[in-house]
Amino acid sequence: MNKAQIWALFIALALFLGLYFGFDTHPSKHKTIEQSRAIQGEQTSFETLQENAIAALQGEQKNILSALEVKLEAATNDAEKVLVLKKLSAFWYNSKQLPVSGGFAEQVANLENADSSWSVAGGTFFTALVEAQDPAIRDYCAKHAVAAFENAASLAPERVEHRVNLALVWAENPKPDNPMQAVLMLRDLEKQHPENPSVYNALGRLAIKTGQWQKAVERLEKSWSLNKNNPNTPCLLARAYDGLGNSTKANEFSALCKGQ
Repeated sequence: MNKAQIWALFIALALFLGLYFGFDTHPSKHKTIEQSRAIQGEQTSFETLQENAIAALQGEQKNILSALEVKLEAATNDAEKVLVLKKLSAFWYNSKQLPVSGGFAEQVANLENADSSWSVAGGTFFTALVEAQDPAIRDYCAKHAVAAFENAASLAPERVEHRVNLALVWAENPKPDNPMQAVLMLRDLEKQHPENPSVYNALGRLAIKTGQWQKAVERLEKSWSLNKNNPNTPCLLARAYDGLGNSTKANEFSALCKGQ
């Protein structure tokens, strides 16, 4: 599996469930973090990305998009808008225009203001960040992913996964003045939550990214011992053992990865 596929596995399930079926939402007393805090000075905009994406559409795709836009205009309340916005996000995701998909998922999150909705938006932007090559688009996706996961964490601080996801964004797009931010965040989370498998999965990913194969194996084996239902872990372990030169273990976990 290539880099984008490995990272995309991280949020694929949550993304599709969120986009197609929605999440249960509950009122929260927490205030959403101001979006402007994380997305100042952008080199591109949602409008520009959407215009470019529309220009790349082919016949039937344009008809589907037009029909969805008509439904959005006709929506009379937030609940109706959310349903159409989720369909628009799914449409753009399937059209391989992930930054635009993230933009619509972000609009859903603004209306629902639930941590699950912000997590879906953040996950969509994160996948777009991993796959993007253009620096301006990467910067756009990183800033919006950070804002989304920060919002999710503020609404549900007890859910460690939101902070793990935030650290993974910084790992993929580190700050020039703080390149170790992701590692420090994850190490702090490990101290606070020593039995949380998502923390060890994230640490394992970082070790793979830097070619520290033995550390990757140790962290991912820890994650695997805590939770054997995570579909990402065996895929990551296959890579880690392959990097370590242990073909027997690599094949063992590769088979588990393909069986997911």
